[in-house]
Amino acid sequence: MKIHPRLIGFDIDGVVADTMEAFIRLARQDYGAAVLPEQITEFQVEECLDMDPVAVGEIFARLLSAPVESGLRLMPHAKRVLTEFSGMGPLSFITARPEKEPVARWLATELGSKVYARVRLEATGEHDGKGEFINALGLQYFVDDRAQTCEQLSRQGINSIVFSQPWNRGKHNLPSVESWLSIREMCLA
Repeated sequence: MKIHPRLIGFDIDGVVADTMEAFIRLARQDYGAAVLPEQITEFQVEECLDMDPVAVGEIFARLLSAPVESGLRLMPHAKRVLTEFSGMGPLSFITARPEKEPVARWLATELGSKVYARVRLEATGEHDGKGEFINALGLQYFVDDRAQTCEQLSRQGINSIVFSQPWNRGKHNLPSVESWLSIREMCLA
């Protein structure tokens, strides 16, 4: 069974936004820290990296408050797939980010005004409150990179799909996708 694009929602960081690439780039550029993707084995990166927690906090604060200025990019193939999906219904994003405006501006910049006009965006400020927003938007599926969020949503009867990242591998028994091409295949192929 294929998933209609209007019935699926997406987390932002680690799913739509290549937050890991931005974190690694800013850590190297601004703090001289050499971080490899495979070193990020925990969702809370300060638990797995030998890096000053203050520096980690500063990097994430920049990515939250100024994603455009920080050079945050879309995940590979996300723009193409989301542009295609936008022709079939609204695009739904639910993020644990605390403020909507910075991420809304980033999405508008990255997706372009025509696609962004089809966006529904909710900023919950927490990882564990996404279920009510998913239900309010009439979604049946949700893609997130945080395995704990997906497990919680699954217990609430929401079809959860884990976007595979180094920090969630081997930590769940839920369906997963490796890329935006995999998401497209779930929905359209």
